[in-house]
Amino acid sequence: MDRRRLLLTSLAGLTVPLTAQAQRAGKVDRVGVLFGGAPGSDPSAIQGLQQGLRELGHLENKTIVIEYRYADGQLDRLPGFIAELINLKMDVLVTAGTRVTAAAKRETTTMPIVCVTGDPVRAGLVQSLARPGANITGASFASSAAFSGKWLELVRETVPKTSLVGFIWNPENRSSANLTEMKALAAGLRLHVTPYPVRRTDDIEAAFTAMRKARIGALIADIDATMLSQRARITSLAAASRIPTIFGLREFVDAGGLMSYGPSLRDLYRRAASQVDKILKGASPADLPIEQSTKFELVINLKTAKALGLTIPPSLLARADQVTE
Repeated sequence: MDRRRLLLTSLAGLTVPLTAQAQRAGKVDRVGVLFGGAPGSDPSAIQGLQQGLRELGHLENKTIVIEYRYADGQLDRLPGFIAELINLKMDVLVTAGTRVTAAAKRETTTMPIVCVTGDPVRAGLVQSLARPGANITGASFASSAAFSGKWLELVRETVPKTSLVGFIWNPENRSSANLTEMKALAAGLRLHVTPYPVRRTDDIEAAFTAMRKARIGALIADIDATMLSQRARITSLAAASRIPTIFGLREFVDAGGLMSYGPSLRDLYRRAASQVDKILKGASPADLPIEQSTKFELVINLKTAKALGLTIPPSLLARADQVTE
């Protein structure tokens, strides 16, 4: 082959990717974001997602349009919102929490879904973390037995005189912490865990009434989208009941809770943005491994500790990633 023909062949090979790149440069991508809570109830999630998309070159309302929908605690509204986002021809759907993702899975098997949930495998959302299969990928803040143990250790260090620990959780959330494992770990720390189910927001008041009657000395709350959306109410009731609280997300501490140990929700959504970016560039969610938490933080609220009459051990303060006053 002479040099002229070789040059023409090489240029022809470059034409397709260059043309595709030019077409993509003029495309406005469309992303739907679906929450189970009320508007404003998940600021860290939105900030993390927007930050991650910006870092990857997606400018909201310029190169990308984001449609936000909130069920406001009424999960029966989810199918209607999902149908609406499908009709709007979203390129990707971002879902917050296990039950929101499960609703999306029931409604569509073709629209790519990027979820941020607890344990998507245990919840039956994906086949495996390494190869999710079907149309779902995302990021997981799964809480293992190790997390339950860490929360219980924080109770023992912070409220050493108590032996009764309340645990509010949602039994309908299949990625919730394993209650059997938690009780076994508690026994080793001379603690007794009593679960109080919170399936819907109306159950929160009843749970605190029962805990006050039982003279619960400390409270652990599972990571659940419904409870996250109700964090101000939960921390307010805990303060009124004078119950020290341990949470899995710092958002509860920002709302007045005593302390938290767990993954960074903002960082998880920032990482989920990379999944969105890959799908927009042509990747299949079936082949994108689920991102897992790599950033964990211990946050302590000294103002709340003072209001409860608690002295946080200096060794615990030294380990904290952030202490608010």
